[in-house]
Amino acid sequence: MPTYEYICQDCGHEFDKWQNINADPVRICPKCSHLSVQRKISGGSGLIFKGSGFYITDYARKGNTASAPGAASPKKTPPKKEKTATAETKKDT
Repeated sequence: MPTYEYICQDCGHEFDKWQNINADPVRICPKCSHLSVQRKISGGSGLIFKGSGFYITDYARKGNTASAPGAASPKKTPPKKEKTATAETKKDT
């Protein structure tokens, strides 16, 4: 069932209503009880994922310790070299 957005033209109260697609639109405001509610036109929300999230590892093959195909591996940076004092940097000028 879709969720519809409504707004009251008198008090400005905005609310959502989860209702059947065949149901009549809401006309009475739940806040001020006036007969001035209109359905807002929205682009819809499309697909909504609920839960803790979806990760590339959720679809990995069982027993496979390597990363999933197409997954980017973390970049390894080489260790930083420490500068050491050389004869050239110790010259007296």
